[in-house]
Amino acid sequence: MEPRQIELTAADGVRLTGHWWRSEGVTPTGTVIVNPATGVHARYYHRYAAYLAANGFSVLTHDYRGIGLSRPTSLQGSTFTWRQWGEQDFDAALRHALQEDETGRVLVVGHSIGGFLPGYSQSMDRVTAMLSVGGQYGYWGDYLPARRLPLVLKWHVAMPAITLAIGHFPGKRLGWLEDLPKGVAYGWGLQQGRAEQGLSSDAAEAMRERFASVTCPILSVTMSDDEFATPKAVNRAMRYYRRAAVTKVLLAPQDLGFGRVGHFDLFHARHQDRFWRQSLNFLRDGENPWGNRVYL
Repeated sequence: MEPRQIELTAADGVRLTGHWWRSEGVTPTGTVIVNPATGVHARYYHRYAAYLAANGFSVLTHDYRGIGLSRPTSLQGSTFTWRQWGEQDFDAALRHALQEDETGRVLVVGHSIGGFLPGYSQSMDRVTAMLSVGGQYGYWGDYLPARRLPLVLKWHVAMPAITLAIGHFPGKRLGWLEDLPKGVAYGWGLQQGRAEQGLSSDAAEAMRERFASVTCPILSVTMSDDEFATPKAVNRAMRYYRRAAVTKVLLAPQDLGFGRVGHFDLFHARHQDRFWRQSLNFLRDGENPWGNRVYL
């Protein structure tokens, strides 16, 4: 299935690249926006998008500013931030999806930071439901204890230091995800557990209220071997959605037929027969297919 490439324009004028996936001759059952993880191109999610489209959904994938097809010629000195990814970029994708939607059901599938930042959007109150996969924002104190020290040294010591020296984070050259704008690298590497860190008291309160305005059902799924999105990290992120009906699920790799899954693997095609198929239950019918794996 070949997608149609489109251009999105954020409210601040930044232009982004996205793709639409639709099955010809099929009446869609909903419209899904897929939000990437930090430093991951939208193309990683294209097979999942094609799978959703083949199962009756219209699907919009997109690259955040500074990443993939939405990257400027140079990242040198770029100040793009996670907050802009939600407030501007996801919001642009959501507004476009709402305009194109024919079903009255607009849903979000967000991976990692993509499963947290939709709350920044002013239009999020129009979303029907969200599937958050490993949704959190990278606070070092929540990492899997056995992996915490090497992760802290890599993402919270080396990444900010390299970014300071170069002006952006050259992740692709290092084999550490993709290149990142310095604002995103600092936002991840230097934050101390509060998503509103660095905001004035008024801006922080406005941010919390925007997240609290979200009331749609959220199914938040993470893996027991995910070194980033531990239950503690997911709980920290989902607390911002304090008026939403949040259901949290902890899966083991064995539940999906594998010995290891981790943080980045669930959108690989090897999970088509289990995780992808099971996710349809929530996106189509609002049902949690992993009811025996719910935690508080």
